[in-house]
Amino acid sequence: MAMRTYKYRLYPSASQEANLFRVLNAARNLYNMALELRKVSWQIDKRSVPLKDLYELAKRYREVFPYAQQMFSQTAQSVIEQVDAAFQAFFRRLKAGQKPGYPRFKSYNRFNTVEFKQFGNGIRIDGKRLKVFGVGRVAVRWHREMEGVPKTARIKHTAGQWFVCIVCDVPDKPPLPKTGHAIGLDVGVSALITTSEGEKVDHPRFYREGQQRLRVLQRRLARAKPGSRNRRRVLRQVQRQHQHVQNQRRDFAHKLSYTLVQNYDLIAVENLRISNMVRNKHLSKSILDAGWGVFRDLLTSKAASAGREVVLIDPAFTSRTCSNCDAIFEHFDLSTRWIECGV
Repeated sequence: MAMRTYKYRLYPSASQEANLFRVLNAARNLYNMALELRKVSWQIDKRSVPLKDLYELAKRYREVFPYAQQMFSQTAQSVIEQVDAAFQAFFRRLKAGQKPGYPRFKSYNRFNTVEFKQFGNGIRIDGKRLKVFGVGRVAVRWHREMEGVPKTARIKHTAGQWFVCIVCDVPDKPPLPKTGHAIGLDVGVSALITTSEGEKVDHPRFYREGQQRLRVLQRRLARAKPGSRNRRRVLRQVQRQHQHVQNQRRDFAHKLSYTLVQNYDLIAVENLRISNMVRNKHLSKSILDAGWGVFRDLLTSKAASAGREVVLIDPAFTSRTCSNCDAIFEHFDLSTRWIECGV
């Protein structure tokens, strides 16, 4: 069995959208309350509040506050688990010597997702609509067939639009027939990938192409009065422009990775440390615009489901190593384009 997520667009009515925002605000308030309880408890008593006490807080929260009763009980439990996961990640980074990043409180524009841990409890498919606890029967655009057994669901609000992400248990499909071909990929900024067969796939540069419109929108946003309706409207336009670029990049990566998986049994690609490479101020925009990480993740997941193999190669010395005899060229830099191996 494999886990697969299906994302669908929701079209709530005005009253349903108001209910969705109430559920979202109730979940956000509970998150901040649980975070405050752990923070104050440690500051005063040097005691960490156990998870069972936070579950009790969620239960009392729904009993005392009428607006919180619109939030499903398991949704409240998932909020508590998000707080606990944030603290576990904080302590893990602290022990590893990394920048710890203490869990932060969530403002209204930094909390946009509610979770239903069991599909069928609090959320289910009712005909052609999605019935959500405390909200009603919401219209959905079922643009693709959902396979497998639904397990969990998340409702997300982004750029003024609502989506549902349903995680399903999908049976493993038979592997694709062998092609007998292998390929190596070199990712870059001038060309997105260069294959070992000499072919190049151009870097689409979606962000740079949309940057002119983004500049105009950001100037409008800077001039808008804070708190005004016009500022909220322009902010949504900026968010949707970023979302459009993200969708373009993911769509391109999906299609490219699908083509590679269909045609090759083994795919070798460099295991680049992208988080370190984007510290270069001259190349960071081009690297992030290329979407190396998105492409690598999609390629790996598609290959696993199709019975293909993706090999991540350590990038150290790959440019200085002879492809025939593995000899390392000592005096070699990026300005060198041709070299003959004397071994």
